[in-house]
Amino acid sequence: MWHDTEGKAINAHGGGVLYYDSVYYWYGEYKGNSTYRLDWVKTWECWRTEAGGVSCYSSKDLINWKFEGIVLPPVSEDTTSDLHPSQVIERPKVIYNEKTGKFVMWMHIESPDYEKAHAGVAISDLPNTRFTYLGSFKPNDADSRDQTLFKDDDGRAYHIAASEWNKTIYISLLNENYTKPSGIFTRNFINQSREAPAVFKCSGKYYMITSGCTGWNPNVAQYAVADSMLGKWTVKGNPCTGKNAGRTFNAQSTFVFPVAGKNELFIAMFDKWNKTDLDNSGYIWLPVRFNDDDIEIAWKKKWSLELTDR
Repeated sequence: MWHDTEGKAINAHGGGVLYYDSVYYWYGEYKGNSTYRLDWVKTWECWRTEAGGVSCYSSKDLINWKFEGIVLPPVSEDTTSDLHPSQVIERPKVIYNEKTGKFVMWMHIESPDYEKAHAGVAISDLPNTRFTYLGSFKPNDADSRDQTLFKDDDGRAYHIAASEWNKTIYISLLNENYTKPSGIFTRNFINQSREAPAVFKCSGKYYMITSGCTGWNPNVAQYAVADSMLGKWTVKGNPCTGKNAGRTFNAQSTFVFPVAGKNELFIAMFDKWNKTDLDNSGYIWLPVRFNDDDIEIAWKKKWSLELTDR
């Protein structure tokens, strides 16, 4: 478990990190403290908690995190709202749009039985204040489940999500406001059943880490490389090495981000899901190492930002 500057457990699951104005902001699912299983869902082990909205933490050193609050609160008074605690809010990611001056959040919006498969969007003028929810929809009229965002060096942004009942990954170029799809998209890893996408770019190459589809239970990770976001993705295999590498260190990918001021130092974020007690799920952060187009994420019990093993 990881604790914030007040000594409380960080509650930011399935999250992502935004770097803005020399500060890192970690957004994630704020999970309630009671986990239960929907027994009437027979297709998988549907363990869940009440949706508590999206939390935000800030840090300047990636170690000490201050709780900024719930920046997208649940809507308890409206049972029809996407944000009602009975619903599901997962994998929130935030990017900044220089043209509009808005911080844009995308997230996976679900019904309790996980058959809604929508993407939700919210915006804010500041990274650590309340976001305004704009609603949810099916991007490109397709399912949208596990998802992430990627903003390229040219300012174009992309929504990446598991679709077609998790059989295929969609990569969708967003409009200039980053709030809707542009209509340009690709279907990738067709019928390969991948989820939990995490996308990043290094030295002109694009990388995507995904997991298999085994519910809350861990499985082997996979990564792919491309020359462009909407181009051909080549599957390279499992990036993880070391203890429990065949089970992604008993965790699942959620996001990868560069460390400011560190050449080619990227951190891969994983969630160590505790399906019967989701609020007490932990986090694993590990450095990514590059060898030409290949990457390696090696298990380390401890490590420093200078990549000095301890």
